[in-house]
Amino acid sequence: MPTVKVRNIKNEEVGEIQLSDAVFDAPLNEGLIHAAVRNFMANARQGTSATKTRGDVSGAGRKLWKQKGTGRARIASLRSPLWKGGGNVHGPQPRDWSYSMPKKMRQGALRSALSERVREGSVFVVDSWSLDKPKTKDFVTSLEKLGLAGKTLIVDSLDNDNLLLSSRNLRRAKVVNSFGLNIYDLLYHERLVLSRTAAQELDQLLGPRSAEGGQEPESSEGEATPKPKRTRKPKQEEAA
Repeated sequence: MPTVKVRNIKNEEVGEIQLSDAVFDAPLNEGLIHAAVRNFMANARQGTSATKTRGDVSGAGRKLWKQKGTGRARIASLRSPLWKGGGNVHGPQPRDWSYSMPKKMRQGALRSALSERVREGSVFVVDSWSLDKPKTKDFVTSLEKLGLAGKTLIVDSLDNDNLLLSSRNLRRAKVVNSFGLNIYDLLYHERLVLSRTAAQELDQLLGPRSAEGGQEPESSEGEATPKPKRTRKPKQEEAA
């Protein structure tokens, strides 16, 4: 069972956490990761590129000169692909590039990539990323104290407004929640930072389900782990 040290944003060690073998110690499956990346990039394509055919370009449909006797090449329509300004033949047309991938394959690719990041020593666990105010300078300072110089992916709750607002102006850092973690971001970023809660949520989302059906996994303190939240709290609930 992989063990990772837990630190605060001042890079002080405050404990350690044991990660699940099923999620963070899975074997490397390059073919599955490659298939998941191709699926993610295909689904992200807009598919809006288009060219005009002879029925779309502007121009008259009449025959410009008679068939024989002029010495020029015969012509039927100015919009023919043979002439300059005519339509395009077999050009790209708007289409949907997306295709579905089985859920178990997507989850298996995430488990394989997460486990490889752990074996590389690129996974860090932070107790809580609490900033006093939404300021990019404070966020960059915390990254420097933790030694995170390259491209960094942070997995935390979307309710952490100060972290979200402080990081969105920094290109080399990205903040997502456990539901927003995808295979492309996991491979693109060099470092992965998890909050203690996010590590438990990933274990709950990607780990094997209980054979008894519906039992909640327990945390290290013996309490039931709360279900991960897909989105942030509505503003009405926050005000209440």
